[in-house]
Amino acid sequence: MIDKQVPDAAAAVAGIPDGATVMIGGFGRAGQPVELIDALIASGARELTIVNNNAGNGDTGLAALLAAGQVRRIVCSFPRQSDSWVFDRLYRAGEIELELVPQGNLAERIRAAGAGIGAFFSPTGVGTLLAEGKEEREIDGRRYVLEYPIRADYALISAYRADRWGNLVYRETARNFGPIMATAATTTIVQVDEVVDLGGLDPETVVTPGIFVDRVVAVGERPWLRDGAFVGGVDLEGSPLAASAEEAS
Repeated sequence: MIDKQVPDAAAAVAGIPDGATVMIGGFGRAGQPVELIDALIASGARELTIVNNNAGNGDTGLAALLAAGQVRRIVCSFPRQSDSWVFDRLYRAGEIELELVPQGNLAERIRAAGAGIGAFFSPTGVGTLLAEGKEEREIDGRRYVLEYPIRADYALISAYRADRWGNLVYRETARNFGPIMATAATTTIVQVDEVVDLGGLDPETVVTPGIFVDRVVAVGERPWLRDGAFVGGVDLEGSPLAASAEEAS
């Protein structure tokens, strides 16, 4: 009987070694697998390379992993924002390496890894520092730069529901990088709000087939959401955030 469920987040991330490359889903807080990240912190794995859209928010989730000193290098498209003070401090102190990748290239490099594509040409970055040392080619009168896939040893992603086979459905914007990361890692680990019985997912809504998933852990409803709003968050003016659950989950 195929059953990819594990009892808790600690069991889900067990075995991630020092020096591993780990993809972490999420676009800011949306879709960030916070419970899996906390378990990774507790595991003590160090010298990690992290692939993520950004470089952490505030002091929780990915930012907490950086603050714990467990990340040697981060590959991301958006390392600086108003609440990325942990990354900013580490980078200025020379305590973390950064590979900056434009967001479209980041997504396509991850997707290419999952699709078995050896490399591709992209116009993004041509004529900038990001293209230094890379092969360039003119195609139909336009300059392109050669980009290579990004693969990972592990992917930590968040979905809404799963069945025991690992079929996944997502919730609104929480979908973001999860589906492509699931295909680009040797081992894909997923946290979900709940695991439903086989047949409980409409096949038309399954985005990530279970063949790409190795471990699933149910963590329950996210504690930072209450009645459809973020709990404890503030905007740039210091006013409490009030996002809908569909936008925030």
